[in-house]
Amino acid sequence: MTDVQHPESSKTGSRLTTIGPALLGATSFACADVLSKVALKDGGDVLTVSTVRGVIGLAMLYAWLRLAAPPAALPPRAKWISLGLGVLFAANVFLLFSAFAQVEVPVAILTYFVYPLLTGFAAAALGLEAMSARGVAAAVGALIGLALMLGAHPAGLAAMGVVAALASACCRVAMLLITRASLAGVDARLITWYSFLSSTALFTACALVAWNWHVPASAAGWLALVLLGVFATVGILAVYMSTGRIGPFRTALFMNLEPLLTAIGSAVFLGEVLSPPQMLGGAIMLAALVAFQARGQ
Repeated sequence: MTDVQHPESSKTGSRLTTIGPALLGATSFACADVLSKVALKDGGDVLTVSTVRGVIGLAMLYAWLRLAAPPAALPPRAKWISLGLGVLFAANVFLLFSAFAQVEVPVAILTYFVYPLLTGFAAAALGLEAMSARGVAAAVGALIGLALMLGAHPAGLAAMGVVAALASACCRVAMLLITRASLAGVDARLITWYSFLSSTALFTACALVAWNWHVPASAAGWLALVLLGVFATVGILAVYMSTGRIGPFRTALFMNLEPLLTAIGSAVFLGEVLSPPQMLGGAIMLAALVAFQARGQ
């Protein structure tokens, strides 16, 4: 008997194939967020966790570049800019992990996710793109949601943790603006490779100079540390695959799933549960982010 393929199932399979990389990217980054807190709670320090994550990521990226179709070589100027971006990327990762170490992961990642708003405002200030009234309204709504989430914390927040998350977001903004202004049309794989190369070298040098390694105390902590590097890199590769399939705009919208999935994972594995007012603030913020990123589309 010959199997008959129903049109509905074919369409569903095709849709999943199209958006699958975006979903994988958001899920992988959410897993990395939770795993980083597991490694930190088990005795790892921010510098050690950042260094190991970078080494694992660098090895995986090298393997990917070797197995995939070889990209065209970067011009010297683009290579140096990409290496410079690695310094910002190192600060981005270090500050975000510092935030995870001081406040609940959902709070840190939602605070970090103000970077699309900051990028829009900065791009408008620099004349790179216009800011519509709709965009301003969405941004104000997102900031109100963030303020509600932070202000509704039942036990008070560690101020430095929130500052670290905001500073990490600012590093992300700088990376996005520099890439947009100076590296348009350059193969994103090589930008990532060179930025990973310089950031990992910087982390390794700092770790050797400090010579004060704090690794996880248990096998579970070590497993979390290794998986952190794997999931973070899989997330990066999935975002590139998604960008090629559905474009950067739709990929960015799907990435708003990361804070939601991080909150769920943190509740299940870390016992970090947001209060109802915080959940409301986070929901308002994510809805406004989607509206902000959808402006003009």
